[in-house]
Amino acid sequence: METESLYNLLQLPKQVDLPAEEAPPQGEKKKYLSPTSRKDPKFEELQKVLMEWINGMLLPEHIVVRSLEEDMFDGLILHHLFQKLAALKLEVEEIALTAASQRRKLAVVLEAANRSLQVEETQAKWSVDTIFNKDLLATLHLLVALATRFQPSLQLPPSVQVEVITIESTKSGLKSEKSVEQITEGSTDKDRPSKDVFDELFKLAPEKVDAVKEFADGVILLLLIGQLEGFFLHLKEFHLTPSSPAEMLHNVTLALELLKDEGLLSYPVSPEGLTRRLWPADIVNKDAKSTLRVLYSLFCKHKLNAGVDGSPCGAPS
Repeated sequence: METESLYNLLQLPKQVDLPAEEAPPQGEKKKYLSPTSRKDPKFEELQKVLMEWINGMLLPEHIVVRSLEEDMFDGLILHHLFQKLAALKLEVEEIALTAASQRRKLAVVLEAANRSLQVEETQAKWSVDTIFNKDLLATLHLLVALATRFQPSLQLPPSVQVEVITIESTKSGLKSEKSVEQITEGSTDKDRPSKDVFDELFKLAPEKVDAVKEFADGVILLLLIGQLEGFFLHLKEFHLTPSSPAEMLHNVTLALELLKDEGLLSYPVSPEGLTRRLWPADIVNKDAKSTLRVLYSLFCKHKLNAGVDGSPCGAPS
């Protein structure tokens, strides 16, 4: 099969960057995502959710992902992400400048990730070659596996599947085969989250929630926690007048750590618990719902302690 036929097979216009040398060597196979799958709204939403998750996790490192296809291949972001998720340090160079050193670094990261995921290299839907060659499908399989393992509360779009075209190079030419590949699992009514009372609050009284954005720099939140929990925070521990996002993030991170230490993050203020996709970056970015969850957790505990009533703190009204 000639190059012209390869373009026709993939249903791609001629101007798309798919040179003949991208066809697999003889005796090997190569997967391509169909153009319709790339444009599928659920497929695009999955990428968006994963990028927001990664950027939230790596905000303290000032790392920003703009494209899963272009930014993940060299192992740098995967290195930082996996260390953060698994809470361990990999013995690998921080900055890899050459292609050879990038592949070595990526190999170390993937080996450690496979161990944590309990996936054999031969069974994994990703490899050093596919990730390094910017294979979006392989990258998504890896990120979904990491999210499912380390951040199960992350709400991924369910039942995301794509059409895959496998090209095999043989002596007689290129052979093709179409198949459907599942990226995320489907959801059932049992798995579907219950209605979130905070969503209802936003609908019924949106004008009442803007005030919580004043907690974005963490200062008022820290002072409130100290006052309610009865301890003094030394000024050297936090930034009283934060002048940068990094200083704001430090304050909010400290506040959430204090809440966790005091057992406050266990209060069931949402169907999935307060820890559902709650990162310091959410509050710094003035996410009103995340801030409300934190404040409501404090309210629940101290309302009960004050003896206002004897019943557990229920849904906010």
